[in-house]
Amino acid sequence: MLNAHHVLAFLVLGTCAVTAAWGFVAYRRGREAGRTLAHLIALVQTLLVAQVALGLLLLSDHQRAADHLHYAYGTLALGAVLAPWFYAPADPRRRLLWFAGATLVAGALGVRAYLTAG
Repeated sequence: MLNAHHVLAFLVLGTCAVTAAWGFVAYRRGREAGRTLAHLIALVQTLLVAQVALGLLLLSDHQRAADHLHYAYGTLALGAVLAPWFYAPADPRRRLLWFAGATLVAGALGVRAYLTAG
């Protein structure tokens, strides 16, 4: 299960980077999120939920990370991608910017979580 958590970590980091870059480019070009970008945003959110769930399963199996900050970074990454659902404005272009920014923050927090995994 630990190997799955590691593999999923790389998937999270990769999809966060691609999705955030794509979102910022679409915003700069004056476009709204297309179907593919919307699905990528949902994929990032799903992967982060799965990553946290695997982390909780590992925790319940008494497998701990070397640094306790690992748990904080993982939880904050999940919170970052879920926050725009509550706070993003209704305007589609500005909403896209919120989701792209939140995905970038989640990716940065994911990198920190990976570095504190030990």
